Amino acid sequence: MAASKAPLQVKCPQCGTQVEWNQNSPFRPFCSKRCRLIDLGEWASEGHRIPGEPAMDETDIDALIARMERGDQQQ
Repeated sequence: MAASKAPLQVKCPQCGTQVEWNQNSPFRPFCSKRCRLIDLGEWASEGHRIPGEPAMDETDIDALIARMERGDQQQ
């Protein structure tokens, strides 16, 4: 006997509206294109950030390698 499962419900990360997680929800986990675009805009404007040290660019990496090769301990 197969148990019928209720569809998975998640909250839209932008507005909190309940969204079914299935093929009929093309913007999941967002409830709409609007909420998806608002979230994308937050990432683009650096309103949302992943914590951590900023990434090093190629020049910084080359300088670090040069210091390590010379045996320098200071950064």
